[in-house]
Amino acid sequence: MNSESKLLDAQSATLVVIDFQAKLVPAIFERERAVGNAQLLLRLAEILKLPAILTTQNAAGLGPTIPEIQSLAQNVAPIDKTSFGCFGSDEFVRALKQRAPGANTLLVAGIESHICVAQTVLGALESGYLVHVAEDAVSSRTAENWRVGLNRMERAGAVMSSTEMMVYELLRKSGTPEFKAVLPLLKQK
Repeated sequence: MNSESKLLDAQSATLVVIDFQAKLVPAIFERERAVGNAQLLLRLAEILKLPAILTTQNAAGLGPTIPEIQSLAQNVAPIDKTSFGCFGSDEFVRALKQRAPGANTLLVAGIESHICVAQTVLGALESGYLVHVAEDAVSSRTAENWRVGLNRMERAGAVMSSTEMMVYELLRKSGTPEFKAVLPLLKQK
């Protein structure tokens, strides 16, 4: 069974939110889309109790995580890295193993698609993780680089998905307390 034919499982998934930073976000193509969908994924992670990891790329230069993202992960300090890919950061790899020891699937949101997101996804695939990228929760400074990054990640073996697809796949059914908690968030979208 390939990774595309396997349903997401909340018990084995971890959310990774990459580099939504103050000096970078204003230059991002369709930033409202990317930020809004990353927020929805963070809310879902809280409701389903999925581990979440936030990162920053050289926060001294690109600034902190934007408040719209950080406020939804108040107990999660972003891991600052200088490597573009998260798997080049020993601190990230340690945090992933500590916070999500049973995870085999990463749900990815972030910027920029063709740099930090792509290198993180490639590192995750090399490390044996299944990777689902929320296409509508990632972006780059240009539409072209956003698409190039998505194409590269998909060719490498990542599953391209959408935020809403991830939400419904992780929820699995209606009528649950989790579904009832998420539904108003989906209606706002």
